[in-house]
Amino acid sequence: MSVVGQWQEIEQGLPERWTDARLRLTVTDAGDCDRAASLLGPAIPGRRGKVISFHVARRGPGPSEGLVRRLLERVDRGKIDGTLELVGMDEAAEAAVEERRSFAAAWDAALAALPEDWSDLYAEVELFSSDYLDRAALLLAPVNPARVGGRLAFRFRAARRFGYGVSTEMGRRCLERLDAEGTRGTVRVLWALSDTKPVQTQGPVWYAGGKSV
Repeated sequence: MSVVGQWQEIEQGLPERWTDARLRLTVTDAGDCDRAASLLGPAIPGRRGKVISFHVARRGPGPSEGLVRRLLERVDRGKIDGTLELVGMDEAAEAAVEERRSFAAAWDAALAALPEDWSDLYAEVELFSSDYLDRAALLLAPVNPARVGGRLAFRFRAARRFGYGVSTEMGRRCLERLDAEGTRGTVRVLWALSDTKPVQTQGPVWYAGGKSV
């Protein structure tokens, strides 16, 4: 089984409240050890002989799930065989788990809180780690995301019936893609308008930082 496949099996067996998993990769061929450690470098691994140790952080500082998955895929592409084991993990208190909500669920909750006649909105996706930036930009491409200064955030417009902005259904599908890759962060509605009726325009114009969005 591939190394990333072994991680997926381990991940599926972790409890719902896991926050940090400590892993150990035992490389089959000693000649591959240096290369494996180099490929896993962004996860800041430790090495002893053929054993490479590192951890995955679901909450808080440390290598994210998405980053570790990509690094293990690199190991597989390098045709490096090994056995991946879970050597320890931490769990969050139940109250802390309730605070963690998927992007899709947060999107649903944000839309449910809007007036029934809302027509246009401006939303923000904030990421918890810079590890997610490039991949999130790709997964969110259909919503036409715009970076927010030096922050780890993207903003986009949505329209309910017509006009400029992504549909709420497409927005949700893009957010589900973030969830599927273990991306951590939040999504919220910044501004919303109700019952707009554009006349020979694509919709309302908002200004943020002196620029139209």
